[in-house]
This record gives sequence, structure tokens and C-alpha cells, in this order.
Amino acid sequence: MLVIVGCSVICCYTVYKSFESVSQTRDKVYILANGKALEAYASDRRDNVPVEARDHVRTFHKLFFTLDPDDKVIKTNITKALYLADDSAKRIYDDLKENGFYSGIISGNISQTIQIDSVAIDIKEYPYRFSCYARQNIIRTTSISKRNLITRGSLRNVSRSDNNPHGFLIERWETIENGDIGVENRK
Repeated sequence: MLVIVGCSVICCYTVYKSFESVSQTRDKVYILANGKALEAYASDRRDNVPVEARDHVRTFHKLFFTLDPDDKVIKTNITKALYLADDSAKRIYDDLKENGFYSGIISGNISQTIQIDSVAIDIKEYPYRFSCYARQNIIRTTSISKRNLITRGSLRNVSRSDNNPHGFLIERWETIENGDIGVENRK
């Protein structure tokens, strides 16, 4: 009887320690990079919401506002950007296209780049509100126009996918300011 009780206690202790060990290692992942094992820790999404939200807004703006005089590049960037936003961005794209903005970029051999200064996210209430502060450079053959750009909108959680890896959707996106700062002549 004593042997049976002893074996039961040892067996229960072993099972308990096994579950404890598994639960501790469940939050760890080992990544092999350049022949070295690196340990990574899993965390809840809420720990990274501000970082992911800012990167989502940056990615959208870079895709939407970085333009080169190539129809395929424009379509590729805009398509990727529209996966990250709702119909408010699609309406702005359609208006620009209808007004000949993209045709003008192509026919004038104009390139447009964007430098994002900062992205402010308010994660205190859902959907998360954001403001993006950036500068645009519009590069023509004779000059470079510099513009100030301020946009705002909100972020809603959606499922993650290959087209939307952050799992956010920009809603009610609008441009608050898009004014000239100056023009620099090219030599």
C-alpha cells in the first residue's frame, strides 16, 4: 500500500512539473539566424498596439504618396495602400485619378516622395484616432516643391492577412493640410 501511494505521489509531482515547464516555455520561441539560436518572447497584441498602429499609418502614407512616373508602380503602390484603408482613401484616389493627377505625374515625369515626421495615436478610446505629420517632395525636371502634409483618421481592428499584416483598417481618412512650403530650383 505504501509503495502504491509513493508511486502515485511521484507520478502526480512529475505531471505537475511537466505542465509547469510546458507553460513556461510556451511563451518562448527560438529563432535560428546565421547559425545562432535567438530567444524571442511572445506578448499580447495590446502591448504593441501603439507601435503597430504607427507603423500601419506610416506604411499607408508611404504607399499612397510615393509616386514615380510609371503607371505600373503607381497602381501597385495604390493597390497595396487601399488594402490598409476603407473607402475614404478609395474616394480620394478616384477623385485624383478623375482630375488627371496621376496622368500628370506620368506625362510630366514627376516623382513624389514623402518623409513622415511623426504619427500621433490616441489609444485611450476605440477606434483609435491618429494624426500624421509629413513633408512631401515633388520632384520635377526643373524644381523640387516641398509641401507640408497633415492627415487624420481612425484605426479599426481587422483580421491580419498578407495584404494587411498589422490588422488595422484606416477609416474616415482626410487631409487636413497640404500646403506649399517652398520651391527649390534644380541645377
